[in-house]
Amino acid sequence: MNDTPSGERIHIGFFGCRNAGKSSLVNAVTGQEISVVSNVKGTTTDPVKKAMELLPLGPVMIIDTPGYDDEGGLGDKRVYAAKKILRICDIAVLVTVAGTSLNSIENELIALFKQRNIPYIIVKNNADLLSADYNDSKNTVYTSAVKKIGIEKLKNTIGKAFSFKKENNLAGDLIKNGDIAVLVTPIDSAAPKGRLILPQQQVIRDIIENGGIAVVSVETELKNALSKLLVSPSIVITDSQVFEKVSKIVPENIPLTSFSILMARYKGFLKTAVSGARKINELKNGSNVLISEECTHHRQCDDIGTVKLPKWLMEYTKAKLNLEWSSGSSFPQDLSKYDLIIHCGGCMLNANEIEYRMKLAAEFEVPFTNYGAAIAFMKGILERSVAVIPEIE
Repeated sequence: MNDTPSGERIHIGFFGCRNAGKSSLVNAVTGQEISVVSNVKGTTTDPVKKAMELLPLGPVMIIDTPGYDDEGGLGDKRVYAAKKILRICDIAVLVTVAGTSLNSIENELIALFKQRNIPYIIVKNNADLLSADYNDSKNTVYTSAVKKIGIEKLKNTIGKAFSFKKENNLAGDLIKNGDIAVLVTPIDSAAPKGRLILPQQQVIRDIIENGGIAVVSVETELKNALSKLLVSPSIVITDSQVFEKVSKIVPENIPLTSFSILMARYKGFLKTAVSGARKINELKNGSNVLISEECTHHRQCDDIGTVKLPKWLMEYTKAKLNLEWSSGSSFPQDLSKYDLIIHCGGCMLNANEIEYRMKLAAEFEVPFTNYGAAIAFMKGILERSVAVIPEIE
């Protein structure tokens, strides 16, 4: 469970005003001192995350946020940081002080939870200081983080608040039991030393979990690997950056797609990505393109996002494009100047954040695609690469 990627975890955010006891409560729930606790208002200046297992939910990400009532220029930035966490939350926990009525800030948070359809729980903390008796209700739990009162009840209530959604398919439904899937995984200077990138790991796991046989090869050995198979593979899945080379090797009668396209399918934005990729034809001199990815890794000389993709864009469009990049959580809020957004596969993002970015692009009427769909389109193999996906016409 500790190895579960962040994007696959249920995200639980703790919100509230300064000194309501959010950090103390997060420490009590996680059983660790992950957040600094003090009587000074605004001690939590940035969101603090802790991965753990919380039954019956399984792998979760607990997030402690800065006080939503912070003040001043720096305080505004802290409030904005807390608000960004709402984009990824599956469950919200509003921490209030027992014995007090909800204030305007807390009511504003509840309104935001409802607006974003986030199930929420109200916690009345410091309940040990109450002189009168108190009773929990369906979505209200009384706790004392200091004396560890009500912590197990809070965990159980969180578990009941979340309704599991049907997961999108990745690759397992594209094969039958005993089918061979050939996976092409380039090993270059940008590849992580000693391991495969997350989408490759997830696809391999999905293939074997569904009774398939995964054969893994680098692109330079693909032709040799195919020739040694006694039967043709049911599908070939490649890294996007060698799409063109692989498509020339794999016979037309064998379905071909990419890890990035499958990841867009899994994250729920493949149709949007395919539609957005076709908008590359509308780019011209002066068009503004945002290339965005979640990972903040060290850039290599042949990095796909900053080197290969820009090169292919310039070659395909034959236009002088204005390219900008974003990484991590620094996705721009004002997208009005962009003519196209090309996003990574989003393997480290949860579905909520992907949906937020996609909807934000739609609000600004900016086409939204991803690396795999964009590369396949520019190499003339987009139709072939999505032909195997049943939900794509």
